[in-house]
Amino acid sequence: MKVVISGYGRMGRMIEGVLLQRGIELAAATEDVCSIPEDLARECVCIDFTTPEAFRANYKWIAEHFKAAVVGTTGWDDIMGAVIGAFYTAGTPMIWSSNFSIGVNAAYAALEKISDILKGYGYIPHIEETHHVHKLDSPSGTAKEMARLIKDHLGVKPDITSVRKGEETGTHVVKFKSDVDKIKISHEAFSRQGFAEGAVVAATLTEGLSGVHTFKELILRKHFENL
Repeated sequence: MKVVISGYGRMGRMIEGVLLQRGIELAAATEDVCSIPEDLARECVCIDFTTPEAFRANYKWIAEHFKAAVVGTTGWDDIMGAVIGAFYTAGTPMIWSSNFSIGVNAAYAALEKISDILKGYGYIPHIEETHHVHKLDSPSGTAKEMARLIKDHLGVKPDITSVRKGEETGTHVVKFKSDVDKIKISHEAFSRQGFAEGAVVAATLTEGLSGVHTFKELILRKHFENL
């Protein structure tokens, strides 16, 4: 497998390190993915960690030219249908997630189950997310995904409080409060390493894959579907 990293910032460099550790070939790392030669792109999985603006400009090119794509960029929820449609039309497999941390995806699954159990019992959910001051989107894509899962399973849309301070990697706290008690689920990332490792795991999962999938769907559904 060959990989092209789209977006060579902090995450891109960390992904490069994980690829090196795993013995996976890095064909290129670039801030301009559309400049990759087409014959090279057809042999590669594109791992995209850019900006919302860059992904909006590049997703059609990625879908039409790469062997597969892993998308960790957030902030494009409003064009979700168009993005998914572009990858299906091109026949290019895509795995996307608001957060590629294994731990966060486990938290997603736990929130689904908790919300199912609490539905109809008067619990009010709230999400608080804290990130570093460099993070461009607010609320975070992870918080938005948590809110979507809770709304779908609990029937109540949670409010989200976003805090930007220092260099904090990322903390998400979800509270379900009733008149008699409170349940709290939290995830704290110690570094971006977990995001990079998850993205590389996702790239390996594109082999033989078709269609568009979330990371949670591929790695967690089989573990939780019978609970």
